Amino acid sequence: MEAAQQTWPIPQDNTLLIVDDDRAFLARLARAMETRGFEVETAPSVEDGLISLRRRPPAFAVVDMRLDDGSGIDVIAALKDVRPEARAVVLTGYGNIATAVTAVKLGAVDYLAKPADADDVYQALIAPGDAKAPPPENPMSADRVRWEHIQRVYELCNRNVSETARRLNMHRRTLQRILAKRAPK
Repeated sequence: MEAAQQTWPIPQDNTLLIVDDDRAFLARLARAMETRGFEVETAPSVEDGLISLRRRPPAFAVVDMRLDDGSGIDVIAALKDVRPEARAVVLTGYGNIATAVTAVKLGAVDYLAKPADADDVYQALIAPGDAKAPPPENPMSADRVRWEHIQRVYELCNRNVSETARRLNMHRRTLQRILAKRAPK
């Protein structure tokens, strides 16, 4: 059974800045948001995002958490300095509670896991005031979230299995078996 999507009108100022270093995803999301009525500007890095928002502060922003040249949280903080009423959504492939809390404290209205559906992003952006967007139709499974976390720690440990196992407090062989399997859905 499908849940009905809540729809709200787009405000007069429909400027949207999307900051993401995945250029293919950036282009797809920009096209999807343009078809939904936004005037979109894109930036592939923190530096380009900061330049763009200082030149023309947008009413809305969608920002990836981890970018090649830094953290998307810096873009959210700068946006709130130049335009406090702006609505921002943070996207990430590596969600965790600490970064979600930081993003919300800095003024993000929602925090979505990648790959985020354009409809979910749209709903989060235009929901009025304290209204929350409806929950996603197909959220990541708990197994997938666990797998993503393990992959992130593995990458941060420079693909060192022993160090990753130590930091995750798991047996090295158990970790090797997990890493050898495909990602769960």
